[in-house]
Amino acid sequence: MVENLLSLAIWTPIVAGLLVLATGGDKNAGLARIVALVGALAAFLVTVPLFTDFKSLHGGMQFTEFAPWIASLNINYHLGVDGISMLFVVLNSFTTLMVILAGWQVIQTRVAQYMAAFLIMSGLINGAFAALDAVLFYVFFEAMLIPMYLIIGVWGGPRRVYASIKFFLYTLLGSLLMLVAFVYLYFHADKSFEILKFQTLVLPLSVQMLLFFAFFMSFAVKVPMWPVHTWLPDAHVEAPTGGSMVLAAITLKIGAYGFLRFALPILPDASRELAPLMVALSLVAVVYIGLVALVQTDMKKLVAYSSISHMGFVTLGMFMFAGDSLNQWAIEGALVQMVSHGFVSAGMFFCIGVMYDRVHSRNIADYGGVANKMPIFAAFFMLFAMANSGLPATSGFVGEFMVIMGAVQVNFWFAFAAATTLIFGAAYTLWMYKRVVFGDVGNHHVEEMQDVNKREFLVLAVLGVAVLGMGLVPDLFASKMHLSVNDLIAHVAHSKLK
Repeated sequence: MVENLLSLAIWTPIVAGLLVLATGGDKNAGLARIVALVGALAAFLVTVPLFTDFKSLHGGMQFTEFAPWIASLNINYHLGVDGISMLFVVLNSFTTLMVILAGWQVIQTRVAQYMAAFLIMSGLINGAFAALDAVLFYVFFEAMLIPMYLIIGVWGGPRRVYASIKFFLYTLLGSLLMLVAFVYLYFHADKSFEILKFQTLVLPLSVQMLLFFAFFMSFAVKVPMWPVHTWLPDAHVEAPTGGSMVLAAITLKIGAYGFLRFALPILPDASRELAPLMVALSLVAVVYIGLVALVQTDMKKLVAYSSISHMGFVTLGMFMFAGDSLNQWAIEGALVQMVSHGFVSAGMFFCIGVMYDRVHSRNIADYGGVANKMPIFAAFFMLFAMANSGLPATSGFVGEFMVIMGAVQVNFWFAFAAATTLIFGAAYTLWMYKRVVFGDVGNHHVEEMQDVNKREFLVLAVLGVAVLGMGLVPDLFASKMHLSVNDLIAHVAHSKLK
């Protein structure tokens, strides 16, 4: 049984999603919710052994599976995870469970379709993280767009059609270039789509540069890096709460993961040449987008911009070259930041969703004095706001601290610019928190607010434990990735020029 863990992690949620769809229309909404919850819980429990049985002292891929798929083109169903991708498979399954709980009562129309979209997307994302065949990766990478497009387009806000089409087009255009890159590499790798084989190829610098550009267009849009970030605030503002949680917690990570799995190990020389550009774009995202977040009036938009700023940290850590080699602190920091951002942003968006369900407004000006009516909620919201600002003992601090540590070793001014985010992050997050939660009750809608119910409390408590747990015991997560990061650094240090 154990040898097919990754297939189970991919197909359990997809089958559960199809079963939820089979429950039919909204008259069976209760049944759809229960099937979705059982499916999401089963999908999460399947991924737990990936974390517990993962051998931290063994490098390379674990839990591998191999089966021919399209034999004539040498395309295989090849799965495996290392210390980097394993964490995201577990994080994704965990987030999906939270999302199903988050949309339990809120979604009243087309319930089965809503739940099924998330479950199917969870399976497809797990597939993208576990794929060791480039075509398989591409299929999963593209297919996960469809449920997200539907989630924003069907259950979103008033401008949902605009936001979903913009999201779809941006991501699709980028990924077509990635497919071209894969086809080029296929012919150079003796007609094989094996990602690990791609990583051994010798390529001239001009080719590496072009391929890097193709990967950059695909993954930078997903992260999103500045200047191709404009789809994200629109998508977040229009998406339902669950959509925002998945979008921030998981979907953005696929982009950063792509850089780690493809751009850096396959094209180390081009990555080294273009590292200054990547660092510059990351620092613009960290500093400029932090300032943009300060002036937002819409809570969701503010947290969406804060996500772009936090992901700027991730891409910064990935391209910290000192001479030929990457900085270990910075890469591990980037990975820890990715996992942490998954918990924190899911918590932030859920908190905004809880308030939106009661008041039906996301404008900061429509609130004030929420703490008087919802003290338990205000405490949880405080925790996530602090983690978003990077307070020590929360998960938000660990990743950022490690990236800054790595950056100091490479270039003091990089670290200085990156560290400003801690100031801006605190400024926009706490400024929002103060105006929403404290003060007198200024609005009759706020006057009528009820504190969190048991379901909301459960989601907030689980996410709160995750944020604090990762902040207090970061090694639990970091120890899993040491060897994989070392392998990556060794890989990138070797030139692959002809």
